[in-house]
Amino acid sequence: MSNRQPHILVSNDDGYLAPGILALVNSVRPLGRVTVIAPEQNHSGASNSLTLSRPLSIHRVAGGERDGFFFINGTPTDCVHVAMTGFLDEKPDLVISGINQGENMGEDVLYSGTVAAAIEGVMFGVPGIAFSQIDRGWNRVEDAAKAAHDIVAQMLVSSLSKNHTDGIATLLNVNIPNRPYADLYRWRVTRLGNRHHSQPVVVQDSPRGDKIYWIGAAGNVKDNSEGTDFHAIDEGCISITPMQLDLSHHARLAAMRANGWDRG
Repeated sequence: MSNRQPHILVSNDDGYLAPGILALVNSVRPLGRVTVIAPEQNHSGASNSLTLSRPLSIHRVAGGERDGFFFINGTPTDCVHVAMTGFLDEKPDLVISGINQGENMGEDVLYSGTVAAAIEGVMFGVPGIAFSQIDRGWNRVEDAAKAAHDIVAQMLVSSLSKNHTDGIATLLNVNIPNRPYADLYRWRVTRLGNRHHSQPVVVQDSPRGDKIYWIGAAGNVKDNSEGTDFHAIDEGCISITPMQLDLSHHARLAAMRANGWDRG
């Protein structure tokens, strides 16, 4: 970063009224100029969805502890996308998302709106960090915010705050145990573990006699071996997972070409 004050864009998926985003914003204000653009309502599980079927509206909060926050009647991705493509006069230096109520580990990152907001920043060449607490309920969210401050401060002074020679911005997925700040000094750089398949849907009858279906709970942990995000959390550490957006299966790509899948 240059000597100027860094500009930090903050979003989330729990909505602008969630305790997690307020704690995160207050914790990083000493680190730079902060802009908050978050969804009007909870969009957990929205992943990277964009709203294309209707226009979006942006409103500014006036007064109270969220004074100056902006909120959008859309998804986390909408928030960052709109910010990057016209609402802000210039790109921010960093996009941070959270603090989410509940963990985002393993395959969770594919569904997470929290992670999606950070991803959207990376798609525009801006480094992104997604923050989540392990347990729901906002217990010790202020402690988690202090830990998030430390990670953001480390990011701003490190080489990860700059695009590397491959031109790809850094994307970090951070999970924080619900513990006192004094216990959150241990960080582990991890890979994503994985889960078993999700639990079956819960089937009920509606008042009109129709079948209705609730998505089942996430699957239990399948791989929590050493080096994974699950293992770090089991050890009481903060998990920091660097991720990338390239979904190409390069080994399979080469094998398919070698086996005659290319035609013409």
